[in-house]
Amino acid sequence: MVAGRYTRCVVTVPAAVLAAILGVTPVLAAATWTVQPGGPVSLTSGRLTLKDTRTGAVLMCPVRMRGTLKGGSGLPGTGIGSITTASFPQCGRGLPPTPAMAATSLPWQVNFVSYNGTTGVVTGSVSHIRILLKSRVGEPCSAVIDGTSGVASNGIVTFTYTNSTARLKVLTTGGNLHFYKVRSCAGVINNGDPATISATLTVSPKQAITS
Repeated sequence: MVAGRYTRCVVTVPAAVLAAILGVTPVLAAATWTVQPGGPVSLTSGRLTLKDTRTGAVLMCPVRMRGTLKGGSGLPGTGIGSITTASFPQCGRGLPPTPAMAATSLPWQVNFVSYNGTTGVVTGSVSHIRILLKSRVGEPCSAVIDGTSGVASNGIVTFTYTNSTARLKVLTTGGNLHFYKVRSCAGVINNGDPATISATLTVSPKQAITS
């Protein structure tokens, strides 16, 4: 009986008191999501920056992506969308010289993790990433950008999406990208070096995402 009374008391603690005890903030891990309108989306950026964080070598490219988002309400955040195409045209000089990047292991998976109701900002990740890096002509340098190995196709980047601006910001923290299968790159990049990707992309059509 004592145990039963104690259990009922805990369950009926007011939500406001529980929030104060647990330190709950407006940023909450979300169970379900509402996305409007969903459907096909495009993502474009004037510049994506790929960096070897051990050597400091940097490559910059425009990026264009297309994908889909599930529309509606009561949606799970895992696999709520996908990136079906990704291109990196006209990369500038960097690593390697005369560089080209090609997305592989598509579609990449889009996941929503948390939502800040005060700022209207969604936090999420893109997973299953694998990118090939090589010189277009005349240079032997090549590499694979992936997560835990050069063939795993489990690279991850994190992002925030802001409802008011329709801007998706790829973050340099929270991911697991590394360079693998590096060949003839003269120490500019090396096997196992950690990599980051950063970019700010405009999402079209604009999506209203809440949880």
